[in-house]
Amino acid sequence: MNAQEINAPKFGKGIFNLVGQDSTWTMKIAARMQFLAVSTWPEGQSNESEFLVRRARLKFDGYAFSPKLEYKLELGLSNRDISGASEFTSDAPRYILDAVIKWHFAPNFEFWFGQTKLPGNRERVISSGNMQMVDRSLLNSRFNIDRDMGIQLRHKFNLSEKFVVKEIFAISQGEGRNITTGNLGGHQYTSRLEILPFGEFASDGDYSGSDLKREKTPKLAIGATYDFNNNAVKNRSNQGSYMTNDVGFYETNISTVFVDAMFKYDGFSLMAEYSNRDAKDPYAKNSDGTLTGDEVQVGSGLNLQAGYLFKSNWEVSGRYTNIALDKTITGKDTENQYTLGVSKYIVGHKLKVQTDISHLEVANGTNELMYRLQFDIHF
Repeated sequence: MNAQEINAPKFGKGIFNLVGQDSTWTMKIAARMQFLAVSTWPEGQSNESEFLVRRARLKFDGYAFSPKLEYKLELGLSNRDISGASEFTSDAPRYILDAVIKWHFAPNFEFWFGQTKLPGNRERVISSGNMQMVDRSLLNSRFNIDRDMGIQLRHKFNLSEKFVVKEIFAISQGEGRNITTGNLGGHQYTSRLEILPFGEFASDGDYSGSDLKREKTPKLAIGATYDFNNNAVKNRSNQGSYMTNDVGFYETNISTVFVDAMFKYDGFSLMAEYSNRDAKDPYAKNSDGTLTGDEVQVGSGLNLQAGYLFKSNWEVSGRYTNIALDKTITGKDTENQYTLGVSKYIVGHKLKVQTDISHLEVANGTNELMYRLQFDIHF
């Protein structure tokens, strides 16, 4: 029996593109996988290595009833994607990454409702499938505000023919994704402003690693985010660990600031990010004022990353990251990480091989050398 040939989209454009008979709905189905090998050499210790499926995901997006009402559903299937089950998630794996609807209710306005990424640092909002290096920086892992459940209002306008301004405001639950126990603290408020003085990037390149489109003219995006988590109950705003005490949860106001920029021109790309987290009272306490041992991870981070894409679609990139948490509060020393990466883009970000080597320096701590190799495939 001969196999039946099914017409499918071009590689990297989804597995299926479905359209309703009356064109009142569409659905694109896509899948992607990342396979990662890691080897580390902590100073004075033996080598450690691991092989894993870093990410395995299914994505569904399209519109319902009208092109003005879009939706996105993304599910994680790898162990790293679904980890984090707890009493706060009904002891269930965290399969859902994004479940959001987007209503284009007026020209240049969008209203989002559901669970998705907050408008935080640029590096976090860039998809894990579109990264310039094997993974995001230490700044992102220490300070990002990730995903949450809530609403977002987005707007953009032009100051001139090319000068673009974008605004985002979000109100969310404040405890991260897939929480089922309700709002245990206060709510989280996030606002972001972006300016693009030389116009829009090709194919939304301001939120994609590397200059794969080889911008014909210089393009620059500058963004700033202020996030305020009222009566937060986690030690990294809506991320990290819950701060419990003798009466339930310790609550304190946590504010986070991000300032970032992306520049691209003719194969060269540069991304810079600064972050800072502060708290009204970072020391978690019991009702009688005694310390619980938990502290808000206050401090700052800096990340600088650049790369050049050759005509052969090989890219060389480099990154410097500095993490300076407040040692008097967190007890953690300053970290500096230096990373050199090499990537081969076979079909852009949809089929690529990436490798990098990093040296981590920890003040008064254990330095570490790390090598990574990752293969990406996106249907």
